[in-house]
Parts: sequence; C-alpha cells; structure tokens
Amino acid sequence: MQSRTLFFSLLLPLFLAGGLVTAEAQSIKKLSGEPLEIKTLNGHIQHLLDSLEMAGLSVGIINDAELVYHEVFGVQNRTSGVPVNRETIFEGASLSKPIFAYFALKMAEKGILDLDRPLHQYMPHPAIAEDSQEDYQLITARMVLSHSAGFPNHSNGQQIELPFKPGAGFRYSGEAYQYLAAIIGQLHGVGWKAEFNKIFEREVSRQLGMEHTSFLWNDYLAAHKAYGHKDGEPTHNDTGGWSGKTFNAFSSIHSEASEYAKFLIAMLKGTGLKPETRDEMLREHNHFAEDEPMRQETGQTGWGLGFAQKPTPYGLMHLHTGNNHSFQAYAMIVPEQQYGLVIFCNSDQLLPFLEGLEQILGEQF
Repeated sequence: MQSRTLFFSLLLPLFLAGGLVTAEAQSIKKLSGEPLEIKTLNGHIQHLLDSLEMAGLSVGIINDAELVYHEVFGVQNRTSGVPVNRETIFEGASLSKPIFAYFALKMAEKGILDLDRPLHQYMPHPAIAEDSQEDYQLITARMVLSHSAGFPNHSNGQQIELPFKPGAGFRYSGEAYQYLAAIIGQLHGVGWKAEFNKIFEREVSRQLGMEHTSFLWNDYLAAHKAYGHKDGEPTHNDTGGWSGKTFNAFSSIHSEASEYAKFLIAMLKGTGLKPETRDEMLREHNHFAEDEPMRQETGQTGWGLGFAQKPTPYGLMHLHTGNNHSFQAYAMIVPEQQYGLVIFCNSDQLLPFLEGLEQILGEQF
C-alpha cells in the first residue's frame, strides 16, 4: 500500500444490486483476458468492503468497449444503513480532470481554444510572482492538461512561483486546471458558474448520455447523493466545503460508475472527438524523469492530456484517481485491450480496496 500513497494523496454499499451481466453471461474478462466468474468477483468485493469497514461502492468493468459489469454495494450512510442503489451519486473528485480535458479538446476542435497559444494572451493570471512572470508567459493549455505548467496543486490565495520552466517538469495542479476553465468560460462570455456547466452538458454529458453527471449542485444530486465517510463516520451528503455554484474543473464532478463508464467507453471507441484528437489526448505529453517521485512510487511514466500513464504487459494504462477524503474514486482504460474499470466510493479506503481488488482482477492501478 505504501508504494502507492503518493499518487493517491496528490489528487486531492452491504446490499448487492443486480448487475448488467445476464444469466447467460456468468463471467467477465480480466485485463489479461482470463475469465472471472461474477459470483467470485462479487464475493471478493463484499469481503473487501466488510474487512476495510467501507461504506458503499459503485463499480463498473468494461470489456470490448462495453460496460459488462455494474454493481453497487454497501450503504449510503453507515449510521442509517440506507443501501446504495443504482441512482446513488458520489463525488468524483479529481475524476473531474480527464473529462474536463476531453471537453477542452472539443473546444480546440471547434477552434475556440488553441492548445499551444500562451494562456496569458487569453486572460492574464492575477497572482503570478514577479520572478516567475517571464516563464509564466510560456504556459499553454497543453501544459496545463499534462501538468507541466509548474502551478501548485492549490495556491490558497498565495502568489504562484514556478519551480521549473513550463513544459520541462511535472507538478500536479488543480489550480492550473481551474485557470484553464476560467479562460474557456471567458471565451464563451459566461465565467465558470451555471452557464459554463450548461456548455459542458451540451458538449459532453448529453452527448455521452451522462444524464445525472454534473459539476454543479442540483436537485437530483440533493436527492441521490450518498454521505461521505471519514474514519468510518458519516460526514456530509450536501456540498460540503464547496459552494455548489462553481464549475470546479479539478474536483466538483458528481457521478456514479455506470455514467462515468460512458466517458471511458467514448475514449476507447473514439466517440465525440476526431480520431487524431483522441490519439493526441492519449499520447504522452509529459515524460517523467527516472528520479521523478511519482514514477518511483507508482510506476507511472508520464501524463497525456488528462490521464496519467503506466505501462502494463497488456498495453498502456491511462488512469486517474480522485480523492476528496470522505469520497474517493478511480478510473482507468487500456485501449489495446478495450478494457476499463471505474470505482466510486463514499469512504477513505479506496487505495487498500484497489490493492485487494488486484488480488483477483490482476493489475488495475
């Protein structure tokens, strides 16, 4: 577990519902291509849920670019015991970033955003430290989406100092993603609140059939969101520390496994983007040096436009975690195998859960 803590920390239900697998299809394929019985998988997940004292889960597995497994486990609230169901919504945290990158690339296809134009030409950032002003002029959308801009994860109102020349290093940054969102909002003349979310819905979520996935708070989320859990205790099922009114490109997505899987399937099939754009999104844009802590701790070798990347025996894995502490999430695809996995949980134990899941599914993270 210790070897994977770095990546997870950066990206700051006991009832079982029926799945997508029919009576005729009693197994799914692992990433390796080996079959795995659904009954065995369900039992293993339930065991992990119980042993880790997790609250709830929404899990999806993709085979041949189709969602073949969707199950929910556990409870929305460990105090009330209300079970998770197919409509239960979770915070996706940093799973916001890959789908926002997909949205940004759609804006590039439309000619609204140039991935290689310096961002200061669109809208200057007001909080760049004086000694970083010259390097700041180099930052582009491509650098933001691949975490090579040099921005911190969050500036917390402080002046931003760049530790390396943009494009020449890795520094994971939600701050940079929100800066890019602000620019795209300005280019549409709408800022980054309700009107921005409407553009995202028109360009992405409606196109992909993600009916209840949202970056902004709404009545559906209020009626269907699970409670988060920290150290086994319920926290909140409302907006928490977020206003609910701002499109936080780095963290505010709310969804569940079957809906987010539609985005992963779009990435596998190339839906919604030109083939060359989809390939560009999955190409490496930020190669990690051998001494990069992320590489040493996780085995990941770089970043595309939105997803981290890790070589596996079965092809290049494109992955992302989400960590809002009392809600955590994970998504990955391996295009060479047309395989994917997505997990949402309302507790703080997803990392050990993933490690336990690998005991039966093989490498997933």
